[in-house]
Amino acid sequence: MSKSNIRIKDIAKLVGVSVGTVDRVIHNRGEVSEESYKKIMAVLEKTGYTPNLIARTLGSNKTYRIAALVPDPQQDEYWAFSTYGIHQAIEEWRQYGVRIEPFHFNLYNKDSFRQQADAVLESSFDGILSAPVFYQEALQFFASCHSRNIPFVLFNNNIAEANPLTFVGQNLHESGRVGAELLHLGQHGPASFAILHIYDDIHHSVHLFEKEKGFKEYFSQQGEQFKVISLDLSVPDEAELQHKLNTLLNDPTLKGVLVTTSKGASIVSSLLEKHGKNGIRLVAYDLLEQNLLYLQKGTIDFLINQNSKRQAFLSISKLVNYLVFKKEMPATHHFPLEIISRQNLNSYLSTNIH
Repeated sequence: MSKSNIRIKDIAKLVGVSVGTVDRVIHNRGEVSEESYKKIMAVLEKTGYTPNLIARTLGSNKTYRIAALVPDPQQDEYWAFSTYGIHQAIEEWRQYGVRIEPFHFNLYNKDSFRQQADAVLESSFDGILSAPVFYQEALQFFASCHSRNIPFVLFNNNIAEANPLTFVGQNLHESGRVGAELLHLGQHGPASFAILHIYDDIHHSVHLFEKEKGFKEYFSQQGEQFKVISLDLSVPDEAELQHKLNTLLNDPTLKGVLVTTSKGASIVSSLLEKHGKNGIRLVAYDLLEQNLLYLQKGTIDFLINQNSKRQAFLSISKLVNYLVFKKEMPATHHFPLEIISRQNLNSYLSTNIH
């Protein structure tokens, strides 16, 4: 088969996928599994289809520089997963003249965010990926991006009024509602349900506020017999943190707990084991190592997986497609709310899509 005569349906046949799947990869339309994406890209490279497309699109062989402004991966395993996705994108797009540079800020220090944000602005990047942890500081940074005509993509949590190029992540309001529903399933009569924000301050974190808003909204629609307890446990003092949690767990009306931060789930799980489950259902976030152990033991009943690795990778890919291929995109790209239990954990992990 001549390279000059290669067709999409020929590529589909070689890979063993549908024509539509190949078309989505070539034109960046919709979701494609990572495995299929890699196979298709390999065939495109081999046949010469992609290099020809790239050559026509790039034209001047311009090098594009992208900054990834994200929390320090050494502080939190969740953000370490995001960094894996960024490194994957670095390797994926290097051959197309795209250079991606990470800028890490302290997850608990606003001044660190400001310093790194200033460093990004001083370096004249073509595009920016950001996870806006600090609301007000992020708004100021994005205003500067707009004044310099630098496009930026947000992931993990959205600040809609910042007018990003696009947002990649879950619908956090729905996430809070789903967490509430998982706790409520099978529960009857008067009961209390708690939503806990650990190691993060809800007053400065849009993503926590949206989860709590959805959580409270769900129970407000179920009747007055359900009480919602909200605790902001961003305190650094471990003794105080454990005291507040033990007080909560000693409440005889407590039937369920949603922990909104990935890192905080293991602390609640440990105390819950010592206290005794006593019918208290626990829902948490993400497939962190300790969270998986507590899920397998039955201490955690459900994990809502946010897939931060895939979020970061896809966010950069969308930014590259905008910069390099001039492709427009919708304002939001919502990930599915993946509910993981002991029953489907092994099959989910075996897919390698997390």
